[in-house]
Amino acid sequence: MTLALAVVAGALIGLSLGALGGGGSILAVPVLVYTLGQSPAQATTGSLVVVAVTSLVGAIAAHRAGNVLLARGAVFGLVATGGAVVGARASAAVAEPVLLGAFAVLMLVVGTLLAVRQWRGRHADAGEGTTRRPGLDDPIITFSPTFACQCPRALKVLVTATAVGLLTGFLGVGGGFLVVPALLMALSLPLEYAAGTSLVVITITSSVALLARSGSGIAPDWWPVVALTAAAAVAAVAGARVADRADTRRLSTAFTGLVLAVAAYTAAQALPALV
Repeated sequence: MTLALAVVAGALIGLSLGALGGGGSILAVPVLVYTLGQSPAQATTGSLVVVAVTSLVGAIAAHRAGNVLLARGAVFGLVATGGAVVGARASAAVAEPVLLGAFAVLMLVVGTLLAVRQWRGRHADAGEGTTRRPGLDDPIITFSPTFACQCPRALKVLVTATAVGLLTGFLGVGGGFLVVPALLMALSLPLEYAAGTSLVVITITSSVALLARSGSGIAPDWWPVVALTAAAAVAAVAGARVADRADTRRLSTAFTGLVLAVAAYTAAQALPALV
C-alpha cells in the first residue's frame, strides 16, 4: 500500500513539474511525512532527491520539444545557488515542528498565489497567449563594446533567484512557483518557454541544496524516496508532452485545489505542535 501511494503521489508531482514547470515539488514533503512515515527533516532532504531527478528528466523532455532556453535557465540557477546553500544549512538548525509549520504556511501562500494567477489569466487579453519562439532580446548586462546594465531587471533576477534558492535549501521545494513568474517578468520569456526553462533552474538549485545537506547526518528512508522519484520522473515526461500539446489551465486549476487541500491538512497537523 505504501509503495502504491508513493507511485500515485509521484505521478502527480511529475505531471505538475513537467506540464507547469513547477508546483509539484511542494507536494513531496507532505507525501513523505504523512503517507510514507518520514520525519520532516528526512522528508525535506528526500524531497530534494525527488525534485532534482524529476526536474532533470522534465528539462530534457522539454528541451527536446524546443521549450527550454538553456543558457538563461543555467544563469538564473547559478545565481540561486548561494541562497540554496544558506537555506540548506539553516534547515539543520531548526526544530522539526517549526520546519513543518513553515512548510504549511508556504503551501497556503503558494495555493493562494496560484489561484490569483489563474483568476488574472482568465481576464487577460486573448492575444497574450500567442505562441512564438522568442528572439535574442537585449541582455541585462553587457561588457562589450561598452559596459551597460539594465539594473532594475538585474536586481529583480538577483532577489528572486536568491529567494528561490533559500526556499529550495530550507524546505526542500523546487521553487518553480517563483521561478516561472520571474522568468516571465525579468527575462521576458513566453509562458511555454518559462515553464520548460524553470526546470533547468530547479535542477541546479535542488542539486546544490542536496549537496549542502550531505554532511548533516540526516538521511531519508531511501526505498520510498526511490519509488516516489521513479514515478515522478516517468510522469514528468508525460507532463512535458501535455504542456506541448494541451491547454494546461485545467490541470493548473485542479492542481491549485490539491495544493490548498494538502496545505489545510498540513497546517492542521503541524500548527498545534507549535502552540
